[in-house]
Amino acid sequence: MTIKLGLQIPNFSYGTGVAELFPTVIAQAQEAEAAGFDSVFVMDHFYQLPGLGTPDQPMLEAYTALGALATATERVQLGTLVTGNTYRNPTLLAKAITTLDVISQGRAILGIGTGWFELEHDSLGYEFGTFTDRFNKLGEALEIILPMLEGERPTVNGKYYKTVEAMAEPRFRDHIPLMIGGSGEKKTIPLAAKHFDHLNIIAGFDELPRKLAVVKERCEEIGRDPATLETSMLVIAIIDENVTEDLIPADFKQQAVFGSAASVAEQIKTKVLDAGVSGVILSPVTSLNGYQPGGVTAVGEALKPYLAW
Repeated sequence: MTIKLGLQIPNFSYGTGVAELFPTVIAQAQEAEAAGFDSVFVMDHFYQLPGLGTPDQPMLEAYTALGALATATERVQLGTLVTGNTYRNPTLLAKAITTLDVISQGRAILGIGTGWFELEHDSLGYEFGTFTDRFNKLGEALEIILPMLEGERPTVNGKYYKTVEAMAEPRFRDHIPLMIGGSGEKKTIPLAAKHFDHLNIIAGFDELPRKLAVVKERCEEIGRDPATLETSMLVIAIIDENVTEDLIPADFKQQAVFGSAASVAEQIKTKVLDAGVSGVILSPVTSLNGYQPGGVTAVGEALKPYLAW
């Protein structure tokens, strides 16, 4: 597993009718693949997120969409950024991700986190709880999911979950790459160091050196080579040469780049890659009117000199 340049599809509100919605998703994934991106991600949410739209705007179920994308692409890795453990039973999630791996011929990535969007939980009937509750629940879920992905049959009698020789067959590989999203120094980063292949850092540009230092410390404490834990940052990319810094909302300035494709690439180099993060996942905005072809390709081309392909 290597994520140097990924694409996140953050929005299904394209100003089209429902009939054209998924063809637009396919077009984005295929453009990213043709442009040399190594991975494509969708959000695992049921309602649109604050800041991107109202809850009732279009949101596709993640694993159904990824299964369809697997048949429309040939090379890119596919996953969620990231699955909310709170609304995914671990045995069913293991079955979903192994099925995606079979369909895609070994291109699935399991991205997982604690879950955070409280409105979804309250509205759809999933228990939210405290962050500690959600983190503990994730830890117990991994005791089930990870063995199942490797072909074992775990029996667990835990606080949150119970299984009896749970299995997931068929499997395409004995190891599906594992990615966690977050940057908590006391819980998330140590968990990443213990179990995961990839950490998607959710933090501002100015926080990256500190987060990477903690990654190194937590890995070394358990005898892991820090170089074996890949890192990436999810970056909002506003690909529009008419956009200037004063137009970027204050809440996004530490996670957004903007301007022409060349300017976007240069900002990613100086703010992310030069800080020591090994990869970037773009969440692009190419037009306020929805997806516009060409922007992702242009950024991919501009980034190639800065990435170790």
